[in-house]
Amino acid sequence: MNALAQVPPDFLHALGTLRKAQCRSELRLAEIPAPARLAPFAVALGAEVMAPGPGSGTTPVHGPAAMALAAASGIEDGDDTELATGRFILLHDPEGSAVWDGEFRIVTYIRAQLEPEMGNDEMLGTVAWTWLVEALENHKAPYRAAGGTATRVLSESFGTLSDRPGSIDIELRASWTPESSDVTAHLEAWSDMVCTFAGLPPLPDGVTALPRRRRN
Repeated sequence: MNALAQVPPDFLHALGTLRKAQCRSELRLAEIPAPARLAPFAVALGAEVMAPGPGSGTTPVHGPAAMALAAASGIEDGDDTELATGRFILLHDPEGSAVWDGEFRIVTYIRAQLEPEMGNDEMLGTVAWTWLVEALENHKAPYRAAGGTATRVLSESFGTLSDRPGSIDIELRASWTPESSDVTAHLEAWSDMVCTFAGLPPLPDGVTALPRRRRN
C-alpha cells in the first residue's frame, strides 16, 4: 500500500500549506529529520540566517547584521557569517491531545549570539517572547495554548583557550497550537522571528530591535 495512503488528510493539507509559505530570502531553510516520539506524524525544518559577504551585492542592513557585514570586510566573497539558527517542527496527532488543546502543535527553537554584556539585561527574555507573540499577530496566524522559555547562555574560555572572547547567546524554545491545519502564516511568522533574532530589518512597528551582536 502507498505510504501516503497512511497519512491523515489533515496532515497532508498542512504539509501543502507549509510549501506555500513565503519566507525571507536571508533564511536558508531545509527539511531535517523530525523527532519520532513526540507525535504519530511530524515534519521538521531547520534554518540559518546568514550575513552575506561584502561582494554579494546584498542591500546594507542595520544593527547586528550590519556589524557582521563590517566584520566580514576582510573575508573572501562567498564566505558567510551565521547570525541565527532555528528549528520549526509541526506535530500531528489525529486523536488529539489535551496538552496541546488540539490535533496539531508547532514546536520551535531559535538561537542567536549577542555581545557578552547583554547577559545582564534582565529584559532580554521578555523581549524574545514578545518577538514571538508579535510575529504571530503581525502575520495573522491564529493560535492558542502558547508556552515557552527564553534562556541566556554565557560561554567563557579558560587555560589554553583564554584568548577567546566570552559570548552570550539567547535561546528561545516555544510551542503553540495553530487554530487549523493551514500553517502557512505560522511558518512565515517564524521566518520573520528568526530574522529578528539575527537583527535583520525591517522590523514591524512596536518590535524591539535586537541588541548589538558580538564581533568575532
